Amino acid sequence: MFGTAARTQKLSADGATQTFGFISDHFFSDVYFKFAPTNGTAAGLHQYDTQLEDYSAAGIAREVAALHDYEKKVEAIDGTALDTAVAADREILLNNIKSELLTLEVIRGWEKNPDSYSSGITNAAFVIMERPYASADSRLRALVEREKLMPQALMEARKNLKNPAKISTEIALEQIDGDVSFFEKDVPGAFFSGADGAEVATDAGTKADFAKSNSAVIAALKSYGAWMKTDLLPRSNGEFRLGAETFQKKLVYDEMVDLPLARLLEIAMGDLRKNQAEFARVAKEVDSTKTPQEVLAELATIHPAPGELLNAFHGTFDSLMAFIREKKIITIPSDVQPTLEETPPFMRATTFASMDPPGAFETHSAKAYFNVTLPEKGWTVQHVAEHMASFNVGTIVSTSVHEAYPGHYVQFLWMPKFSSKIRKLLGANTNIEGWAHYCEQMMLDEGYAAAPAAATAEQIRQARLIRLGQLQDALLRDARFVNSIKLHTGQGEAGGTWTIEQAEDFFVKEGYQSRSVGEVETKRGTGDPTYLYYTLGKLEIMKLREDMKKKQGAAFTLQGFHDDFMRQGFAPVKVIRKAMLGDGSAVL
Repeated sequence: MFGTAARTQKLSADGATQTFGFISDHFFSDVYFKFAPTNGTAAGLHQYDTQLEDYSAAGIAREVAALHDYEKKVEAIDGTALDTAVAADREILLNNIKSELLTLEVIRGWEKNPDSYSSGITNAAFVIMERPYASADSRLRALVEREKLMPQALMEARKNLKNPAKISTEIALEQIDGDVSFFEKDVPGAFFSGADGAEVATDAGTKADFAKSNSAVIAALKSYGAWMKTDLLPRSNGEFRLGAETFQKKLVYDEMVDLPLARLLEIAMGDLRKNQAEFARVAKEVDSTKTPQEVLAELATIHPAPGELLNAFHGTFDSLMAFIREKKIITIPSDVQPTLEETPPFMRATTFASMDPPGAFETHSAKAYFNVTLPEKGWTVQHVAEHMASFNVGTIVSTSVHEAYPGHYVQFLWMPKFSSKIRKLLGANTNIEGWAHYCEQMMLDEGYAAAPAAATAEQIRQARLIRLGQLQDALLRDARFVNSIKLHTGQGEAGGTWTIEQAEDFFVKEGYQSRSVGEVETKRGTGDPTYLYYTLGKLEIMKLREDMKKKQGAAFTLQGFHDDFMRQGFAPVKVIRKAMLGDGSAVL
């Protein structure tokens, strides 16, 4: 019946837009949320709350078949018969389908990534408990139904996992205790503690059911952890690397970037050297008697105490908002600020800070959470110091800009203005993360945190340290850019394979990061292969801005550019260039 309707609508060019709207809507219900109900909950579509991903090999085969079916349906629509914006949506959707097929059929993380199961079910619980979109009893009932399916998911993991890379199993093992603790403490606390005035669950039957389902999940996670340690880890001799061909395809499908990898490496190294040179220049202004590395070491010690870290971030919000409005940087659609909290346990091994806004279709909870990873109990003094070095006086500013104003939080505030479901749900990271990273430099370039006129020596020093923090964050992203390509394509020195150890060293020596940060970032890179999108997207946006200046001349305004960029949603920059410039010129 569905296929017949689509064919009937396809008879005329005028019906092409209607056909595409019909097919794309069904894609989200038939594939996107059906096979990823946790994403449905996160998006604010709570009919999916009682469901869990089918992690079985048969379930994955059904998803692959559904994706191939919709790939054919979308390809059958004539893109030239669509308006420009809708034609772009068609290309975005088709690329998303191709990317998912590449992930399932070629990359096959379901056979290679044990953490995707344990952290996957943890996230499935987290998206129900994290925000009060319904009563505590209602959400707890949904969680019970989802939890009942979790032990089987971990059994499917044991069947599916073939030969993971050692580092992939090590990451899963590193996070498993946090997953267990999450279900032991965080989940019950969210529904029963009443902390911060939160509503508590009171229905006796639901509470009794939860006690059973939650205990079963905890036992299953502990058993999974023991199995990984004694069975999976000793035989984890596989490969995490994608290889050049798959890496290039993923970049095309996810970001619409088709530059040769050798050229991308040249761009990455060029930006890294430029930022290193600027770091050296500013460091010399801070203290001409010290080397840049010595100034960096001093900067690493200038940070708040761990217990004051959340307050330090919160203290930046008012000044950032005031500056943005005074300087007409971008329209901020709301005065409501994000809520700061500690990073959830299942994310702590591979991230320092993140923004978690409500989903595109969430109507009952407007809170956005700014997550910050605090030092763990039991860490050594050195580990704590290295971790806190990532939150120095400069990087606190750049991280607040990146995650909140005018970065990810402002992107979320603009989401209601996005033109389509596709622009809200199928985002390109070169847009999402590229924008946030671009803002770090742009805000300082526009004068935020600059020393005032007639500034004291200490004010001048403070401004320079903040610039160094921004440059350190830029170098971190440059190092990701280089390592993502080298780690996954094997492009090491003298034709050899780029190793985990070389990647860690590159973060430390070339990216100006601490050793512990280098370790975390390298781990992330093994499972997030194209995390070059930060710098890549930033450079694309900067080129687009310059091209818009040339086109508009005296009519160009920064706020106008930023607002127009934001209206395009989370589309790849290639799509946005065509919409704003009216041509298909190169993104870089």
